[in-house]
Amino acid sequence: MSWDHEPPATPPEPPTEPTPPFAPPAGEPGGAPEAAPTVEAHDPFRPAPTAEVPPPPAPIPPLTPPAAPSEPPTMPAAPASSVPPATPVPSTATPWGDPVAPVAPVPPVAAVPPGGGGFGGPPTPPPLPRHDDPAPRKPNKALRVLVAAIVVVGLFGLGFGVRSIIDDNGTTVVEGASSVASIPQVTIDPGSEPVAAVAQVVSPSVVQIETTEGLGSGVFYDASGLIMTNAHVVGTAKTVTVRSAEGKAVDGQVLGADTGTDIAVVKVSGLEVPAASLATGTKPAVGQIAVAVGSPYGLDQTVTSGIVSAVNRPVDNDKGVVVNMIQTDASINPGNSGGALANRDGQIIGINTAIFSQTGENTGIGFAIPIATAKKAADQLVNGQSVAKAGLGLSGPSATPNGDAGAYVQSVTPGSAADQAGIQDGDLIVDVDGTDIRSFDELRGLISSHSPGETVTVTVVRDGQRIDVQVTLGTLSTSGSSGN
Repeated sequence: MSWDHEPPATPPEPPTEPTPPFAPPAGEPGGAPEAAPTVEAHDPFRPAPTAEVPPPPAPIPPLTPPAAPSEPPTMPAAPASSVPPATPVPSTATPWGDPVAPVAPVPPVAAVPPGGGGFGGPPTPPPLPRHDDPAPRKPNKALRVLVAAIVVVGLFGLGFGVRSIIDDNGTTVVEGASSVASIPQVTIDPGSEPVAAVAQVVSPSVVQIETTEGLGSGVFYDASGLIMTNAHVVGTAKTVTVRSAEGKAVDGQVLGADTGTDIAVVKVSGLEVPAASLATGTKPAVGQIAVAVGSPYGLDQTVTSGIVSAVNRPVDNDKGVVVNMIQTDASINPGNSGGALANRDGQIIGINTAIFSQTGENTGIGFAIPIATAKKAADQLVNGQSVAKAGLGLSGPSATPNGDAGAYVQSVTPGSAADQAGIQDGDLIVDVDGTDIRSFDELRGLISSHSPGETVTVTVVRDGQRIDVQVTLGTLSTSGSSGN
């Protein structure tokens, strides 16, 4: 059989005497026994020359350096036994890099010379068909057409699925969003997948809260059935619908809400929900991992992650109360309100409450109420108390007159806590209980996190001297608490 799958042009003449074993076929140069050391002498599969392939030239004269046995100058192809397996051509991969199986690799036309070497595995005689043989290309072409059709149909289906979620009209709430199916617990290494580990711990403790006016999120923080959320989530409602991560819905009673700190507490029964761990004894640090869990746009059990972008960020509300918030770049959108912001240990460091945005959607600047502030307000609401805000009894501008960092005291209210402690007009407050004060708004936010009657150490700069003053805090006149 010829490598070209064609019979010889002229049958070879039979030898006049027995041909020694492993001798080349008659008619080729070097047919005598003494020519056995050549390359042709060791190839039992060497084909006879055909009309398309001329026979090798006569042996080179002694004056010319002999060619290497393994590199004959005019051989069409190396013997099959000396050709290593060719690497499959990667042209069969899909645009996404996934191999299409079980299509056999098809070499480029210019890559395989006529009659030479196999390309689908170890070379085994007889060789695979030539590249110009149309027979094996038909099933490959048909299979490629079938695969292409499947890919097109799949992309069309994917596009339809995406279009069913995205609303060209700019609607910000997805109506009728279904709950996430329960996913079996898997073992996660917190060292390699910290966000996944946090989500596995925190998500079961985060619930969805629905009212007639909208929905938000909440954190189940006490085994007695207490849920912490935002006051603006519950609004004026007395009862709400609480839906667990498993999809079970029960009625919840609003125990109280404080619009000053934007904290509310809801009590439920009949839900088997684990209580979240609260990081009330630690302070968040800028740059640490922050994981948000909630129901943005009604999509419950949504997990987003980022870092703590800033701490003690003063945020004023319409009640005249400034709260020093945790700033994060973890995505927070409508529906995340009242949900959890957790650290890498799965502890709640804040209750997500607001974003800075000119469009109403996340721009990478979100705010969470520090959990210590939120827990203090929640405890007072559970006990049926109003959440009173602490105050110093002084006023000042947002920026200091000379540009120094700190809170400039423009005037002190007579008889106030500041007045009784000896703080004077013109003082510059630079520190409260070891926390640096950079502006008057930061001072307001920090003082509001305390309760009336608490004593704090206030450091002021007066005539170039730092003075520590002990202040027993008074009560801020503004209050936004309500309860049942």
